[in-house]
Amino acid sequence: MDCLKPEFKAEIRKIVGDGNFKDGEAISTIDHGVAPENLGACAVAFPRTTDEVAAVVKCCRASGVPLVTHGGRTGLVGGAISRPGELVLSTARLNRILHISPIERVAVVEAGVTLQALQAAVAEHRLETGIDLPSRGSATIGGMASTNAGGIAAFRFGVMRHRILGLEAVLADGSIYSDMTRVVKNAAGYDLKHLFVGAEGTLGIITRIAVKLEPQPAATATVLFGLPSVAAALAVVRRGLDAEYGQLRAAEAIWNAYFRLTSGHQSWSAMDYSPDHPINLLVSLGGAEEGALQSELERIYENVIADHPDASAVIASSGAQEADLWRLREDTDLIYRKHPNAPSYDVSVPLSEIGSYLDRCLAGLRELDLSPYVFGHLADGNLHIVLNAAGSDISAEKSKAIETILYADIGAIGGAFSAEHGIGIKRVGQLLDTSSPAKLALMHRVKDTLDAAAILNPGKVLRLGTI
Repeated sequence: MDCLKPEFKAEIRKIVGDGNFKDGEAISTIDHGVAPENLGACAVAFPRTTDEVAAVVKCCRASGVPLVTHGGRTGLVGGAISRPGELVLSTARLNRILHISPIERVAVVEAGVTLQALQAAVAEHRLETGIDLPSRGSATIGGMASTNAGGIAAFRFGVMRHRILGLEAVLADGSIYSDMTRVVKNAAGYDLKHLFVGAEGTLGIITRIAVKLEPQPAATATVLFGLPSVAAALAVVRRGLDAEYGQLRAAEAIWNAYFRLTSGHQSWSAMDYSPDHPINLLVSLGGAEEGALQSELERIYENVIADHPDASAVIASSGAQEADLWRLREDTDLIYRKHPNAPSYDVSVPLSEIGSYLDRCLAGLRELDLSPYVFGHLADGNLHIVLNAAGSDISAEKSKAIETILYADIGAIGGAFSAEHGIGIKRVGQLLDTSSPAKLALMHRVKDTLDAAAILNPGKVLRLGTI
């Protein structure tokens, strides 16, 4: 049964071109990403330009058809889920890198450009994006802006909000907001682009972005530490920040259960490196000369051993070994292959609170017969907690008990229940439970002002009618 009127679909086909519109069985040829529900809608449009996006939005508004924007479909909180009666707008054809300036250290890109494509393009100018994610091959710059993505380098270069200088977005009435500023200093009135960063497509559809770039180091060096505690790992992070040579680029923590999963699957081992450490810490330094960076890591290791004689370390001696160490952290798909649709949680915790927070939470989860996989960006306190259970095995009652354990005091200790994954559809309840009435009321006022008809990504971030 068709769920969109033929005349509406004909109008969308006219806007984007017949070959750039899919409905019915043709939708099954599209990769749904992390969730099949992403392609629950009746049709998908693939506009090529901002003007085509604007025309699609105007058509949707006139026909009362809700619109869900898709980037790389890598989100984990249901922000891209679509339903019958809705239209999906894919940014896949908005994939041009429009401008790279080595002098300005700025790139101007369309929303559908993947992070990996931009990284490769700017690397030719010895520059980098200042943000990195394991899903770099699929995640798009527009999607990352829309979810305010964080990633590996956030402790140093900030999250996506801090990487964006200018932005263009199509509003719910089809008008185009364009502020393609390419400079850091801009005090010309309200900085409205931040309304769209982190809004998950509920306030507008991002189409172009000016991205701030950073100089790429000439060399990197990486070490994996096996350590006895969170406190020991945080001390190593501080040593990395205080390095006599080079700059800390990454400090990725891998707790024991996840380390055993990835190292076992990859048949990874190293001489004198025990798999039994409570926490493993991947540290990367960047600088001008690899040999000096290696020496700096050796110095840090000597200090670690002086404090913790049972610690282990493996310093990568080649690019291949460095890649092997990073796979131990980034092969998160292993979890979901072992535990289909395993529920995952993404929290930010002040560094001084991480140890006690995890002690309390892991003890509480053990009482529910759960021993989750924990990993994350230790230098900024972002922890990823993924259950060792299939999603189908977690009842609604058990899910509520898990959330109570993980979120009970997260605000009181100065943390956040969503660090970088956003709200989507899965975390709306937590937003309502943890936000002040004034914040929720203000969010609704912004939504009502920019999208009074509520056609943009309905049901995500805010539950309409609930304040």
